[in-house]
Amino acid sequence: MSFTLIPQAKARLHRSELAVPGSNPTFMEKSASSAADVIFLDLEDAVAPDDKEKARTNIIQALNDLDWGNKTMMIRINGLDTHYMYRDVVDIVEACPRLDMVLIPKVGVPADVYAIDVLVTQIEQAKKRDKRIGFEVLIETALGMANVEAIATSSKRLEAMSFGVADYAASTRARSTVIGGVNPDFSVLTDKDEAGARQTHWQDPWLFAQNRMLIACRAYGLRPIDGPFGDFSDPDGYVSAAKRCAALGFEGKWAIHPSQIELANQVFTPSEAEVTKARRILAAMEEAAKAGRGAVSLDGRLIDIASIRMAEALIEKADAMKA
Repeated sequence: MSFTLIPQAKARLHRSELAVPGSNPTFMEKSASSAADVIFLDLEDAVAPDDKEKARTNIIQALNDLDWGNKTMMIRINGLDTHYMYRDVVDIVEACPRLDMVLIPKVGVPADVYAIDVLVTQIEQAKKRDKRIGFEVLIETALGMANVEAIATSSKRLEAMSFGVADYAASTRARSTVIGGVNPDFSVLTDKDEAGARQTHWQDPWLFAQNRMLIACRAYGLRPIDGPFGDFSDPDGYVSAAKRCAALGFEGKWAIHPSQIELANQVFTPSEAEVTKARRILAAMEEAAKAGRGAVSLDGRLIDIASIRMAEALIEKADAMKA
């Protein structure tokens, strides 16, 4: 381990992140009883310019009046390049003690996060807020991805990063047909077999970007979250995309439709077999410590410190899901 120790962001259950337009009070009311771990009430892309102010009022009322249970409640503010942003932050953070986090879209440089941090800090001090607001940032432009490591250290409020595939595709001019989906042209052709036939293997065009953001998150103690999968009529496609991210080490994925919530929760919930094995690893470690043995083994295999840390993290996540 490095001598440099990076503090971990505040732990939150973050398997599913539901997007809800602030312009639709009915959708917000329904989302309060959903199984989503995190909900963000949207002021940005899902709200037309003429509806921005009304959406702000709707969100204030919803945060203050609805019973959100133990969900993490977040707002997605408008971009720093708009005149809507400052009122999004001031009006809602001042008026809503239930608010947990702010989602900052299209972050390109660390200064973008710093600007929101200054504003939120002043509001918290002026209003004597007891609960400190956390940040999630959207990495959804080429500039943001080019600066992702610096952005990861931009604020002590920062808890998570989401990969915004739609705007990222537009920013990089990728040929994307479905938000979060794959493209048949992004493929590899095999050599000819004995019969002269060749096979085409589709590839994941978002893998590099997702992996780079993931590494920045894990290096600096943040939660990596995958963004939207646009075709909510294709649950198999959603699950496939979610499983790829879970295998990489992501903690959760967006849901842009209520039907995607349970899919995300299932994919990012550790299986019973994984939890059982993790508990056995920790039990073996404890037994070895009592016996004064330096090495720990289980089922004939040596367990290293990395395996123990992975087991501890998995158990912590499993226990959080029972709370």
